[in-house]
Amino acid sequence: MGEAREFYPVEVAGVKRALPLFEVAPGVRIAVLNILGDVELTEAAADALAQKLADVDFDVLVTAEAKSIPLVYALAVRTKKPYVVLRKTYKPYMGDALSAETLSITTGKPQVLYLDEKDRALLEGKKVVLVDDVISTGSTLQGMRLLMEKAGAEVVAEVAIFTEGDRAKWRKIIALGHLPVFTD
Repeated sequence: MGEAREFYPVEVAGVKRALPLFEVAPGVRIAVLNILGDVELTEAAADALAQKLADVDFDVLVTAEAKSIPLVYALAVRTKKPYVVLRKTYKPYMGDALSAETLSITTGKPQVLYLDEKDRALLEGKKVVLVDDVISTGSTLQGMRLLMEKAGAEVVAEVAIFTEGDRAKWRKIIALGHLPVFTD
């Protein structure tokens, strides 16, 4: 058996979790938040973020596939706004999709985000809020911003459960907490 896993304790809107630490580069570890299947945490985070968005004038919520999908859905229910999911794989039924490349810290590889043709009309000329579970390097966020620009949408806010890394870099992000990056 390998080494015992270390954990980092967090609290999100009154819900406590111990996030496992994973090495993402030599000597660099991050606390991994995975809300998939965690209804209690997702619902609490959506409640808190919806409150923070109460005074923001927007039309559509937008997220990137996959871990933040439950969060954007829960936010859509609370705000009564539609949501769009930017996909990571192109499918023929997506038609004339727009695309942008990004590099995720969790995959370590370039990824492409796609905006489905059907969602382009929903976004054109609209005010959008970008939603993510954790914003770490900002590359996924940058890919989402680029796609919104291509689609003719205006980004009016960016929200996440956590930001990570350099706290000063994320001053404009509406977040519920901040995670450190652990270096050996």
